[in-house]
Amino acid sequence: MNEDPSRKRLGRGLAALIGEMDKPETARHESVRADRSVPIEFISPNPRNPRRQFAEAELGDLAQSIREHGIVQPVVVRSGEAPGRFEIIAGERRWRAAQRAGLTDIPVILREVDDKAALELAIIENVQRADLNPLEEARGYQQLIDEHNYTQADLGQVIGKSRSHVANTLRLLKLPDAICDLIIDGSLSAGHARTLVTAADPIGLARRIIEDGLSVRQAEALAAAPAKEEGEANAAPRKEKDADTLALEKLLSDQIGLKVAINHKQRGGELRIAYRSLEQLDELCRLLKQ
Repeated sequence: MNEDPSRKRLGRGLAALIGEMDKPETARHESVRADRSVPIEFISPNPRNPRRQFAEAELGDLAQSIREHGIVQPVVVRSGEAPGRFEIIAGERRWRAAQRAGLTDIPVILREVDDKAALELAIIENVQRADLNPLEEARGYQQLIDEHNYTQADLGQVIGKSRSHVANTLRLLKLPDAICDLIIDGSLSAGHARTLVTAADPIGLARRIIEDGLSVRQAEALAAAPAKEEGEANAAPRKEKDADTLALEKLLSDQIGLKVAINHKQRGGELRIAYRSLEQLDELCRLLKQ
């Protein structure tokens, strides 16, 4: 299959433009020269920008910095549909903060690119700055796949990520809306969220991850547990426990305040004590030392 030459050119030529956009906001002595200044009301955000969340506190801090020092990094724009109008490619946060700061004009870098390139640049700029939450990143990748026939390998090459990173990020789009909300507000990390994709009860497991502060590895183990238990149940039916065993389980549970399970085997057996937090484990260790 022949490679799309425009995509290849874009992949090689991104360095110059992204280099301009990737310098930190506070690098006052390394500011990029703007092409011109434009009245702020003549600039509009890109409706297809993958970034949707802008933290109020961050906007407030940036607005205060702009009041004191001005805009260090120009906003990257392209020509809009109407003459004299412009659409943001990268820098919407700066544009929003400049409005809060009361600026009437802002510096811009003008780049004439098509819709595909504008979307690519918006995604890459946000990914490099780590401005996208994991769900926004996934939606941006999916947008490029749906609208411009990208493969996961293509995306990885253009954005500078591995194909597995792209694939794992796209998996987040399979999650229920309730879990997506937890990703957006920062309650769940991308690593935790990926463990929920194949979980039997993703919402219930998400609540437990948050409440108990589980690690990603612990969440992975819990996500796999129902399937394992189901396989064991199909292999051999469980024997009903006798009254003495049940009574002993209750006695021990009452004594230590944790759920206790006793399983007799042909030779010997096992005693299981379940805890749900590190505090409960610490208390159990203290009791065992007495």
